[in-house]
Amino acid sequence: MITIGAAAGVALVALGMVLTPGPNMMYLVSRSISQGRRAGMISLGGVAAGFLVYLTLASAGLSVVFATVPALYLTVKLAGAAYLAYLAWQAVRPGGTSVFTHQDLPADSTRRLLTMGLMTNLLNPKAAIMYASLIPQFVDPRAGHLMTQGFLLGGVQIAVSMLVNTGIVLAAGSIAVFLAKRPTWLRIQRYVTGTLLGLIAVRLATDQARPLPVQ
Repeated sequence: MITIGAAAGVALVALGMVLTPGPNMMYLVSRSISQGRRAGMISLGGVAAGFLVYLTLASAGLSVVFATVPALYLTVKLAGAAYLAYLAWQAVRPGGTSVFTHQDLPADSTRRLLTMGLMTNLLNPKAAIMYASLIPQFVDPRAGHLMTQGFLLGGVQIAVSMLVNTGIVLAAGSIAVFLAKRPTWLRIQRYVTGTLLGLIAVRLATDQARPLPVQ
């Protein structure tokens, strides 16, 4: 139903996006460090649910809406760029903190962890833009049922994201301890994170591409 090339293309883009610090990573790391790996994995379940929501909306025609109403797509894109720029500033500003800095957060219930993971992903501009513009580019109308292709390609993205984020959740505590003992490395991590987020914000704001509807 989908070609190896299409699946590989989605996987590579998904890998690049999940390795770039953003709201999902920040939430998962903060919960894993403050409440343990179990809380991090439960939160990751909420993030996965958010991906499924976006995938369903995209397959049902979200990309068509954005393509039909360019102003709406532009608004979402610029809002996402502004949010990423804000996260970049939070990382590099004087007194800013690293995503791996330990924070004393109140313990949340399983239900709240799932809900917060879901909402963090639903409000994640990277996720919205990705499903609105990425998946349709790899769907081939000649290859069969379009919605099935969309779900299969979305499944590839979700699988990549879950594998990488699982590793982040399991390693977050060890990374935090390592960086806490090395203030210079902690500052470098902050500046690298802020720079990457800033570059992505600029790229997103200046990108002239528009989503193509799946026909």
